[in-house]
Formats: sequence, C-alpha cells, structure tokens
Amino acid sequence: MSSPFRPAVELLGQYAEYHRDRRNISTHFVGVPMIVFGIGVLLAWPTFQVGGLALTPAWLVFVLTATWYLTRGQAALGTVTAAGVGLLVLAAHAVAGGGVAPWLAWGLGFFFVGWVIQFIGHYYEGRKPAFVDDLVGLLVAPMFVVLEALAPLGLFKGLMAEIERRAGPTLIRDLAHPATR
Repeated sequence: MSSPFRPAVELLGQYAEYHRDRRNISTHFVGVPMIVFGIGVLLAWPTFQVGGLALTPAWLVFVLTATWYLTRGQAALGTVTAAGVGLLVLAAHAVAGGGVAPWLAWGLGFFFVGWVIQFIGHYYEGRKPAFVDDLVGLLVAPMFVVLEALAPLGLFKGLMAEIERRAGPTLIRDLAHPATR
C-alpha cells in the first residue's frame, strides 16, 4: 500500500483510473455519501463528555479525516470535502439517538445499500473498486465525488485537467464488448 500522505493530485489521479465510466461515477454520487452517512451513524454512539462538549467517535474520526483532506495540497477542495463530510456526520447524529434498533438500522442500512450501489457502478466500470488495491481510496472517494460534482460548474479546472491527463477521459464502457474501452 502506498503512503496515504501523497498530494491530492496523485491520490485523485490514481483513484480516477478506477473510475472512468460515467455510470460508475454517477453511482458514486449516491453510494459514497450513503456510506459516509452510515459510518457516521454507527460511530455516533456512545457519547462522552470532554470539557463540557458531547463527543462521539464520529466526531473524532471526522477531525482526523478533515485534517487529512486539508493537508493534501488542495486547500479549497479539502475545505469543501471536509464541510460535506461534516454535514453528513451532523445529520448522522440526528438519527443515531433513537435507541439501539434504529441506530443499527440506519447505520447498517445506509452502509450496506451504499456499497451495493458502489458495486453496481463497478460492474459498469468492469474494474474492482480502488480500495482493493490501496485502502487510502476509502478516504479519497468523498474528495473525488466533490471534485466530480463541482468540476462541471467550472471549479477546479486545472486539477481536473491534470487528473484526466493522468487517468484519461471518462466514457461509457461497451458492455457488449467489455475488452474495449
């Protein structure tokens, strides 16, 4: 496994190599937030008090991942990604307090369905998910989704151009002739 502390352009370029089919990218707009939300729900319990603050494992993991996003050399993308993940964690806490059964149902349900959607996307891609070869892909996925969502608005043009230079253009893979891309 490569270092998780590589620059965003390198991380995103490697991740994008596993995500060139536009149908797969589209599934990530749904699946990745569902997985992040599900993890947030599962980590939103137990709550413990530290200096008058109610903390959960979800907030501790969020601080670590937000710090990671902000230190990959793309401050604006890191900030937007951290904010998006933070909103999902905040929403996760809203549903996690209703007892053990709802907590598990929301957390496991979103986590499981999110992964099903991811694997459907990788069927179209014809390639395994990036995290199979490099676990850091699990952290890169939200950053990739944010970039793919904002690039059509004209944001991050230089970064997007460099990623496409490294990974190639997106396409719709011909499922009838899967060997061709």
